[in-house]
Amino acid sequence: MYTLGIHLLSFFLKFIAPFNRKIKLGVDGRRKTFKTLKEKLNDSDRCLWFHCASLGEYEQGLPVFEVLKNNYPEHTIVLTFFSPSGYEIRKNTNVADIVVYLPLDTKRNAKKFLELVRPEFTIFVKYDIWANFLIELKNQNRRAILISALFRHNQIYFKFYGKKQRKALFSFEHIFVQNQDSKDLLTKINYNHISIAGDTRFDRVFNQLSQNNALDFVSTFKGNSTCVVIGSSWPEDEHILIPYINKHASEQLKFIIAPHEITSQHINHIRDSLDAEYVLYSDKKPQLLSSASVFIVDTIGLLSKIYSYADIAYVGGAMGKTGLHNILEPAVFGVPVIIGHHYEKFPEASTMIAKAGVVSVSNQSELASQLNQFISSSTDRKTFGLKNCNFIKENKGAVVQITKYIRI
Repeated sequence: MYTLGIHLLSFFLKFIAPFNRKIKLGVDGRRKTFKTLKEKLNDSDRCLWFHCASLGEYEQGLPVFEVLKNNYPEHTIVLTFFSPSGYEIRKNTNVADIVVYLPLDTKRNAKKFLELVRPEFTIFVKYDIWANFLIELKNQNRRAILISALFRHNQIYFKFYGKKQRKALFSFEHIFVQNQDSKDLLTKINYNHISIAGDTRFDRVFNQLSQNNALDFVSTFKGNSTCVVIGSSWPEDEHILIPYINKHASEQLKFIIAPHEITSQHINHIRDSLDAEYVLYSDKKPQLLSSASVFIVDTIGLLSKIYSYADIAYVGGAMGKTGLHNILEPAVFGVPVIIGHHYEKFPEASTMIAKAGVVSVSNQSELASQLNQFISSSTDRKTFGLKNCNFIKENKGAVVQITKYIRI
């Protein structure tokens, strides 16, 4: 049934690819994977294989990847993505020698891929656990671990019909989980090679503090105003945010909108919805930046630096059900963070609402009330922001624990 499902997925993706740019990128990219590996790999190469579902998992695994690249410079690093949103943005990363799409998870593809790569060590990040690839790794006695794993009781691994997926989990020689609940779930299915290491994203974002986060055009735009940064927003987020922006944006209160989707259609929708004066990143002339009260970021790769200019941050994804984006990125800069109310699958959000400086809102009225509170009270901003920054510091350290385990 699993293999049949993969073949049906392949057919479905190819069928709708002509009508969906993102899916077409994945379909076309997967066609090139084996050719690329044959061209770039030699029989003498000693490989490490890192796999990430998408961009978020890449950012999660990156601090571990960087340590291994430094520790094992003689190895060739192969990085695979399943999603175009990961591959297209990080296909030129300097942490890997070869970046390709992961072929669909058939037995034939798994054997062919491993015949070419022959990894001495494999790391999967968080999830995207493909059974045929992992079982074939185990059959070939190749080492693999899972890092920053997060499990829920309703996942297929813990159901009576999830035998093959459970077998895939047992292909990992060790699993580093984020919390006790995940460890308990694994123990119930008699998987015992487990460590609670936490979330490597804490290490990743903490490292951002040592980077140069200066962006001259953001400094010009912000000036001396209070600045609200809206990161990775979706239409559901913008639906409640833009009315507030239209009412309150001014020379003293400015907003930066960095939407998750930067298609021309979406950017134009945001522009058409705004009454306030705005400027696009793609048209960031100094005179426009200083006079505008809204800055629309119609590009990618800048958000982690932009958060350093925030007095207040709103992180998107949880007002709808697309999935909450990274709340740790703004939190590390010591700013209060506002999110939507669908955050139940994100334990860091629940914990930071209870113990740090994250606030959840359910509707436009609650959003307005919370923004008003933070805008009017610098004391509240500092109190909530300090809680966030301290929470990040207290929870980093997963990378050291994981990399100490790895010996190749």
